[in-house]
Amino acid sequence: MGGQTGETGEGAASAPSDLRHLGVELRRLNGEIARVVHSFATGQGLHPTDVHALAVVLDSTEPVTPSVLRRRLGLTSGAVSACVDRLERAGHLRRVRESVDRRVVHLQYVPGAQAQARKYFGPLAEAADRVRGEFSAAELDVVVRFLGSLNEELAAVKSPRA
Repeated sequence: MGGQTGETGEGAASAPSDLRHLGVELRRLNGEIARVVHSFATGQGLHPTDVHALAVVLDSTEPVTPSVLRRRLGLTSGAVSACVDRLERAGHLRRVRESVDRRVVHLQYVPGAQAQARKYFGPLAEAADRVRGEFSAAELDVVVRFLGSLNEELAAVKSPRA
């Protein structure tokens, strides 16, 4: 029982896999990524939420509609419209009408806009690549599996409204 979360028994607080330490490192990672995101957003005249919207579109394996974006970002329809408008004006996204049903709008990342993002996010990718080289393929598989599972769990969590 001494190794359970929240207890301060010998060894519990110092184990690298301890939930507290994991939380600290995840918050640090989030903070470092947020710093780069804010820099990019400011440099592009965007809001940090706009950058998260770009990531949703870029990372999606299926076409992204404004309603998908609304659900993924937890925004209102009006906020998503304003976000997409800003991204379209800035040259990052374009709205494309579905050919079969003209009411359906897909959001597409403008290919040339990725060069602008690389300028800001390149150092982040380079740092990740350097660190990746310190781990075996098997270790990286575990890390990716952990992060994927954590993201799935977090996506299912509904935050209480204040």
